[in-house]
Amino acid sequence: MPPKKSNLNNASSKGSRRKRVERAQQLPEQIETRNAAQRIRTAESRARESQEQRDERLQQNITRTRAARERNIATVRERDRQRQRISRSLTHASFVRLAFEYAPDINYSAHSKIAIGGMDKVCQYCQALKFRNEAAGMCCASGKVVLSPLPAPPEPLLSLLTGNSDDSKLFLRKIRKFNSCFQITSFGATKICDRASDGRNFETTFKIQGQVYHKIRSLMPMPDNNPKFLQIYFMGDCEEQDHNQLIQLIKRVSPRLQNDNYQIVIKADKVPLGEHAGRFNAPTVDEVAVIMVGDSVDKRSIKITRRDNTVSSISDLHRSYDALQYPLIFWQGQDEYHLNIKQYDPNTGDYRNNKVSSMNYYAHRIMVRQHQDNYILRYRQLFHQYIVDMYAKVESERLRFLRFNQAKLRSEEYIHLRDAVAGNINGNLNPNDIGNAFVLPSSYIGSPWNMQEYIQDAMTNVRHYGRPDLFITFTCNPNWEEIQTLLLPGQQAIHRHDLTARVFKQKLKSI
Repeated sequence: MPPKKSNLNNASSKGSRRKRVERAQQLPEQIETRNAAQRIRTAESRARESQEQRDERLQQNITRTRAARERNIATVRERDRQRQRISRSLTHASFVRLAFEYAPDINYSAHSKIAIGGMDKVCQYCQALKFRNEAAGMCCASGKVVLSPLPAPPEPLLSLLTGNSDDSKLFLRKIRKFNSCFQITSFGATKICDRASDGRNFETTFKIQGQVYHKIRSLMPMPDNNPKFLQIYFMGDCEEQDHNQLIQLIKRVSPRLQNDNYQIVIKADKVPLGEHAGRFNAPTVDEVAVIMVGDSVDKRSIKITRRDNTVSSISDLHRSYDALQYPLIFWQGQDEYHLNIKQYDPNTGDYRNNKVSSMNYYAHRIMVRQHQDNYILRYRQLFHQYIVDMYAKVESERLRFLRFNQAKLRSEEYIHLRDAVAGNINGNLNPNDIGNAFVLPSSYIGSPWNMQEYIQDAMTNVRHYGRPDLFITFTCNPNWEEIQTLLLPGQQAIHRHDLTARVFKQKLKSI
């Protein structure tokens, strides 16, 4: 078959190209004039048409429109059929060896086994929003945890958190530094990895290593020393913190300190037995005492001296632990987690003797709820620090429980203690000098037993399936639709680690 001759050099093709170039170079006024002349010519042509010519023209338009729609429908149907074939093949295919047949043009994230859907599952007790496969009790322990929502921040704090002005952007970018200007206690840890305090570093995760501790100083600084933390609230007559009830309470009691040998004690427990914790949100004078330095007090209470060089640590079980460190979040100075919060029985409507754990408390505090703005989710980097700080509190509570419940774990039966006693061949070892060995069960993540279970599971898989061929890693995409649709206005995925962790966990479980 001879090659088809090109018609690029035809007179008609040259004329068409010349007209296209001329039209591309026309001004808007020239285009409008040309279109108006064309409308006039079309109207005159249709006015001269007979009825038969008009019917024929309309019939041709209908035929062309129908043909175009059929082509479009055929394209859409073919695309849908291809998508269905891919979905069926993925559904019936095993994910075990799918890596060997990976196709880059297939959107695997849209697969029914991977797509987790929207956060549209509403808890019947606390109205928390969850994904369809998340545990029913992760928000409020199935109605056992009842907490009042955090109050809306006052102005101008509310506008800085929710606004889009330059001041708001600066405030949110350096919110940890602004919080440190008002915090009453200092935050410390064995090692703090914070490379995103300026808001420009790629690594935007707040990390710590080792033990977390909050410390508090005296009310008055030593001579020739600048005031720090709590001391700044007692310099001058500034009353700008009247909304913080904790500061008001300390200011009312501070005149009772006669000299530096006296100290203020803020009690760790405040709720009488049998009373509802929600009735005692504001601190009262009955919860504060002024005593002599050296008098015995509960080790969980906060002791504030009038003036000295000492720095005392605060127990993470104290009800004011959170408000003293995060005054921008808990701007009223209200109580947060403590040991006297009782569980609620949704069936009877009464409070039980069982206490709410710190894990359930803070899980309830950071949930997204229907028709409710959880302002704690707007604090960005300060929210990250708060989550890390409270997670350390949760881990400390778990370790304390294991420490005081070793009898339930039957730790005396473990082989290490028996070996220490049986290995005393010469009789020089006193069993009382061995010390107390606290055993961590396999349910505690990172414990020796937990790691031993992982090793045993891995060896079992190797024995059953053979030696591994691939080293597979799973990563989270911050641009996933499930994450982007749940971000608050102005937020990015790096500001909501709670969302990315939940979405990634659900997708990982679905595979």
